[in-house]
Formats: sequence, structure tokens, C-alpha cells
Amino acid sequence: MNTGCTEPVDGAAHRLTVIGTGYLGATHAVCMAALGYQVLGVDVDANKIERLAAGEVPFFEPGLPELLAKALDSGRLRFTTSLAEAADFGDVHFLCVGTPQRAGSYAADLRHVEAALITLARGLHRRALVVGKSTVPVGTAARLTDLMHAVSPAGDAVELAWNPEFLREGFAVDDTMRPDRLVFGVSSRWAERRLREVFAPVVDQGCPVLVTDPQTAELVKVAANGFLATKISYINAMAEVCEASGADVHDLATALGLDERIGSRFLRPGLGFGGGCLPKDIRAFMHRAEELGVGRAVAFLGEVDGINQRSRERMVDLVRDLAGGDLRGVRVAALGAAFKPNSDDIRDAPALDVASALHRAGARVWVFDPVAMANARRAYPALEYGDSAFDVATGADVVVLLTEWSQFREIDPAALRTVVARPRIADGRHALDPARWQAAGWEYRALGRP
Repeated sequence: MNTGCTEPVDGAAHRLTVIGTGYLGATHAVCMAALGYQVLGVDVDANKIERLAAGEVPFFEPGLPELLAKALDSGRLRFTTSLAEAADFGDVHFLCVGTPQRAGSYAADLRHVEAALITLARGLHRRALVVGKSTVPVGTAARLTDLMHAVSPAGDAVELAWNPEFLREGFAVDDTMRPDRLVFGVSSRWAERRLREVFAPVVDQGCPVLVTDPQTAELVKVAANGFLATKISYINAMAEVCEASGADVHDLATALGLDERIGSRFLRPGLGFGGGCLPKDIRAFMHRAEELGVGRAVAFLGEVDGINQRSRERMVDLVRDLAGGDLRGVRVAALGAAFKPNSDDIRDAPALDVASALHRAGARVWVFDPVAMANARRAYPALEYGDSAFDVATGADVVVLLTEWSQFREIDPAALRTVVARPRIADGRHALDPARWQAAGWEYRALGRP
């Protein structure tokens, strides 16, 4: 894919703003500039803005630093902390502010989204389109529209649409430039036309577009995440059954995946899901359903969440079994800290959750991750950290694979055996070839496999 900056696109909507420059916002701003638009990225965090303006991406995402450099060099992308400047600059404003889980509740915390929208709206004196991309509870767009109209000098000449994001960390650039679908949640034909103009370079590549009402667009992301989380937890529930019966969950998952009605994606057993989206999104979905009086309809998501958490506990038990029943004083080499490969995101990371639980149980845990070390050290200072997989494995009683980075998949088991105290490995991601490791003299264990 050519991700270099293009010539300016045709059409009326050339001046875009992106409010919030976290993972979603920074990626969206860079990619829109690469597609040829004049883009202004906005954030209240001055340090983040300075880093982006200097060409530094404040998180790990393959391909994005190079694209940021090209966008800055083109002059089409710049950054500011001023929402007043953004209101004056833009014709279409993308709202990409984070919606974390509210402290002490399953509900989404919408304070930052509301504050950003109100401040932006106060500076909107002409007709404009505000486009929500943040993941929010259904009904949020209707409420935000009322707030926006109440404070904007342009009144109801400003419209709010919803355009949910479907980014996969590690593939965010491609998912932005070549998405598998675009959803436009709009209340007028004008808003739809405006969105089609903005996304014309993407639509022209053949990307399907679904035009719907804002509340359906709000539901698409959380419903999709709930379904994917259910598939992940389902196969992990089957792993528990396999352990109790002596069956092999890997073969079971392969058989299920060959059914075209089911498919193999998200049927990999192991530690389950984490990160900044799936866990908080399904909890917020449950909370909003309760508010709407239909909580029983999605009550199963509570068990999905419970299975996901239980998978981490079962991984600790598996390591304990490998260590002979007692983790006190056992040296454990933990390979991985990020919640998934090709990311430095450690939010709700199963890898660090397991590593921390092993530490609390008395193990001496040494962690290595190719890119998430700085984040892990800040969040989990009680753990020990090494410079490589071989470094943390030196003298280890048990090696445990917690994030399926390709470099961990490619480790030579015979070479690694020369540095460990005991050749015992727990594969938390079903990413390794058991026969290869066993042939090299390792005791191999994985959840759901005999």
C-alpha cells in the first residue's frame, strides 16, 4: 500500500480538525493528512502536542512514524492546544477523545468528550460538521447534539454525526486508509454528503459504506467488540472443558474454525483479551443496557468478562503446577508485557496481570517485551526486567509465553534450553509448536491441552 502523502483531494471539505491525539486521534490526523487534507490536530496535553509536532509518535504503531514525518513535511498537518483555533480553522471536526471506564463503575466516563465538544462548539460561528469517532454508549450523540446547539453561536447550523472506528492496534494505518467498512450515522443528507466528500479517497477504493442513524452507528462498535469478546471467551471456556476431559482445545478450535458459519478468527485459546477497548467497551455496553431496561438481553457479557478474567487465573495455576505446586522462590521468565504483539499498550494486559499475580504468589518474575518495557516498568515497578528473552530466561525455573510476538515464536528451543535452570515452558497463547519444544527436551504446557 502506498501511504505517502498525495496531492490535495478534490471537493469542498479540505480543512479538518481532529480533537484528541491519543491512539485513535493521532492515527486519524496523520492518515487524513496523507490523503491530502489540511489537518489540525488538537489536544489539551501540551507535551503530547509538542512530541507530535516534532515528528515523534508517543506510542508504538508500525508505519505511523514514517507517515507522520511525511505529513509534517508536506505542510498539511500541524498541531495545537487551542480548541478556539480549531473551531476557526475547520469545516469538519473529528471528535477522538478517550472514553475510559468510570472509576468504581462499568459506565463509560464521558467527561472529556463532553468538555471537548462544549469548548469546540462555543467557537463555531458558521455551519460545520462535528463527527464523533469515540466509542460511546448509545444515545450519547442525541444528548451531545442538544449540548452543542445550546452553546454554539451557529446554533443548529452545526450538525453532529457518528463515524465509529474499527482500528486494530498494530494495523491502524491500514485500517484507516483501507477499512473493511465505513459507517456514517447521520441525521441529514447534508451530513452524509459531507462525510462522503471527506472519505472519498477511501470510498473510491471500493470500501463499503453503510449510512444509518446516529444511534445505530454508536452501537456498531460496542456490538462488534461484544461479539468478538464472546468468541474469545467461548474457546477459553471450551479449554476448561478440554482440561477436565483430557481433550485438546487446539484440535477443537481447528475443527470449529473449518465450519464456515463460525470461522477460525478469534478462536485461539489462551489468556484472552485485554487492551483499551474490548474490556471497557463490553462493560459500558452492559451498563448502558441496564439503563435502558434491557440488561437481561446482554447479561451473557458478564460471563464473557468473567471467563476472560478466569483465564488469567488458570494460567497462574498452570505455571504453579509446572513449578511443582509452589511458586515461592521460583524464578519465572515472562515473555511479553503488551496486551498484543505490535503494540506497546499495556492497558488491562493479560501478560502483566499474570506476571503480577505470579509475583504476589512468591515467584521472582523477570519480564521482557520488545517495545512495551517502559510502560511496563512504570505500571509494575515491583517486577524485574531484562534486556532480551535470553536474558530473562537465564536461570529460570519456568518460562511463560504471555504475548505472541514473532520473535518469541521464532526462538530456538534448543538454544534457550542452554540458559534455563529447568526446561519448562507454559505457552499462554498457543503460539509455539509443542512437538518442536518437546523434541528439544522441554516440558510443554498450554491451557486446554493434555
